[in-house]
Amino acid sequence: MLLDPETLDLTPRAAEVLERVDGDPRFKGELPAAQLEIVLPPAATVSEAAAWLRTARADLAAAATGIGVLAGAGAHPFAAVEGVLSRGERYEALAREYGPIARRQLVFGLHVHVAVRPAARALATYNALRGHLPLLAALAANAPFHGGVDTGLASVRPKISEQLPRQGIPPPLASFEELAAALRWAGIDHAQWWWEARLHPAFGTVEVRVPDTQTTVRETAAVAAFVHALVAWLADGNAPAAAPTWRIAENRWSACRHGLDGTLADLDTGERRPTRAVLAALLDDVAPTAHVQLEANGAIRQRSVAAERGGLHGLTRWLADSFLG
Repeated sequence: MLLDPETLDLTPRAAEVLERVDGDPRFKGELPAAQLEIVLPPAATVSEAAAWLRTARADLAAAATGIGVLAGAGAHPFAAVEGVLSRGERYEALAREYGPIARRQLVFGLHVHVAVRPAARALATYNALRGHLPLLAALAANAPFHGGVDTGLASVRPKISEQLPRQGIPPPLASFEELAAALRWAGIDHAQWWWEARLHPAFGTVEVRVPDTQTTVRETAAVAAFVHALVAWLADGNAPAAAPTWRIAENRWSACRHGLDGTLADLDTGERRPTRAVLAALLDDVAPTAHVQLEANGAIRQRSVAAERGGLHGLTRWLADSFLG
């Protein structure tokens, strides 16, 4: 998020920041004119990617000096619910198609790519990963406030995003040919296949799109490490058959509403267990040495900081101050 340094509101000046970085491929614009995207090259390890992210955040913050300050969260705590859109043919086409809904897409996400080979293995991993997306959403929920109010949700980002088509739990796929046929039927390119996870033919990756943008580099690295460990575990033969979308969507609602404080249902039996217990059990399987916070996610931290710092302006200042953490 690019914020006005005085008011801390979103400021639609991302294009000015991009002019200063002079074509650096790490930095791109997005649909909201107050949003900047950081794109990292493939890394051998999460720690390597985290180091690159730390440098990229610092470089981008320096480039924004005098224009704005940067902050990370799934949504801005108090900005107006509609904002200014970026210029350019692609964004103007989206504005024509979606109208005010496009202007409401003031959402900020973390996308994690994992290379899985061969293609059949990636397909099976993707289908199995669908069932774990609500757990990842609960872990990475970081958007409880929107439009100046507490939404009552751990993350409002999914509810904003799903005003657009092709959002939420992705469909199971029997083959890459089925994916190609779906894109042809919808009359879109892969960039508008906006589900919370997808197969990325151009990069050859399984792409996880469900996490909110994390406030700090450290939190980003923790989420990314868990995603990588989970995908690797599924790819190593722990991929069950694809679950029905509606059952996964039931868990998705719990993750959106309650985050780590909710319950998740077993996709076969329907047995409900506390989300933290499900996460702890999965961590034991996929990443027993991972340092993932089970007590609090970004949503819990934001509510605590807002209470301690006198409201949403104090919270937003904390988000900006934490950006390089």
